[in-house]
Amino acid sequence: MDTGQFIQRDETCWEIEPKGAMHVPAIIYADAQLLQEMDQKVYEQITNVATLPGIVQAAYAMPDAHWGYGFPIGGVAAFDPDQGGIVSAGGVGFDISCGVRTLHTGLNIDQLQPHKQALADALYRTVPAGVGSRGKIHLNHKTMHGMLTGGARWALDQGFGEQRDLERIEEHGCMAGAEPHYVSPRARERQQDEMGTLGSGNHYLEVQRVAEIFDPAVAKTFSLRVGDVVISIHCGSRGLGHQIGTEFLKDMAMAAAQYQIALPDRELACAPLNSPLGKQYLGAMRAAINCALANRQIITHLTRQAVATVFPGIHLGLLYDVSHNTCKLERHMIDGQKKSLFVHRKGATRAFGPGHPDLPAAFKEVGQPVLIGGSMGTSSYVLCGTKESEQRAFSSACHGAGRAMSRTQATKQWQGRTLVDQLAAKGIIIRSPSMRGVAEEAPLAYKDVSAVVDIADRAGLARKVARLEPVICIKG
Repeated sequence: MDTGQFIQRDETCWEIEPKGAMHVPAIIYADAQLLQEMDQKVYEQITNVATLPGIVQAAYAMPDAHWGYGFPIGGVAAFDPDQGGIVSAGGVGFDISCGVRTLHTGLNIDQLQPHKQALADALYRTVPAGVGSRGKIHLNHKTMHGMLTGGARWALDQGFGEQRDLERIEEHGCMAGAEPHYVSPRARERQQDEMGTLGSGNHYLEVQRVAEIFDPAVAKTFSLRVGDVVISIHCGSRGLGHQIGTEFLKDMAMAAAQYQIALPDRELACAPLNSPLGKQYLGAMRAAINCALANRQIITHLTRQAVATVFPGIHLGLLYDVSHNTCKLERHMIDGQKKSLFVHRKGATRAFGPGHPDLPAAFKEVGQPVLIGGSMGTSSYVLCGTKESEQRAFSSACHGAGRAMSRTQATKQWQGRTLVDQLAAKGIIIRSPSMRGVAEEAPLAYKDVSAVVDIADRAGLARKVARLEPVICIKG
């Protein structure tokens, strides 16, 4: 993008002043290089978001922003229900509540090295991955309802995990307000055999080494030390979330005229928060959030089982679990007043700062862990929320590197088998059912995650705590 389209407010903040139908400014957090590398579609999409009814403060794009469906991926916007605010399925995304969960292993890298191959094999055997992957759990009508209302708490009741896990999960493992009767039979059918599976695309199960510490005090609170081995799980609500997104986007597009909403882009289909359709979507979306939380909880249980076959007696404790495709009702300060707002984060992570009432007691003093996934073969990061992020972007941060090219472009440039061999030469073991999928997720198909995280840190969206390097990666 041309930086001349923006007013530079500081070294990381680029603003598009309201014009035309925009109700609020649009703001992108980046440095000049990242901004120039972004597709012009990010500019178009974030300014379109600023035209939606009831939007407050600004429409934001995170440093990893790239073109998405409706909202840019990396888009954040909050809507006031008392001012005609809307909810947009395109502002949440298709993989509802896709997120990252990180587990402590208690191992260090020297203990792991002699057993890398065995652990890679055990994880690959135990956690189903890939397009259309199926697990051993079959949900009937009763268990489906329990999962959609109970989330990770339901998974615990089924024997997947331990009670203390809930303290370290966003929403304490269960999203209130789920209404499964708004989840279609087709969405349920797609999910009935997919619990405990990674799926495909950029989802992964990754064994990682803590390579660098930036903030020793916060790292101590998070129980992270250089050389520690952790395991991160990145996945979401699978076919159920995708189906909900598909169906409601169609319904919202058809209803726009009825609600007198002028859409600058059909992909921004939305409905008033207080309308029947808006409430139906929120009920279904919250059920999908519970699906994702339950899914990651089950995968955690499977991961613990796999690790135990290689390292008997090792306990995998949970650092944190946070989603990055959601719409949540939150309290935020607007013009000196606390307001209840519906915050859309699409490819953006919640980043509550120190003292926030929704944080576990262990993190109250330092802020929420913010888990930033890398692309296959590159670093991931642990950050923490900041107080200033509240005003910078409704307590939001980036969620990953952000794609630099499409999956089709990536498959034309790289071969999966070659990438697996190249990463093996660097000591990174890849396991995947699809070499095409590996090519689509080539590390260089993404932006530089370190540059993205540096901007998030410098902008005050979240503070860097630790850098993680991959050791084993199970890819869908």
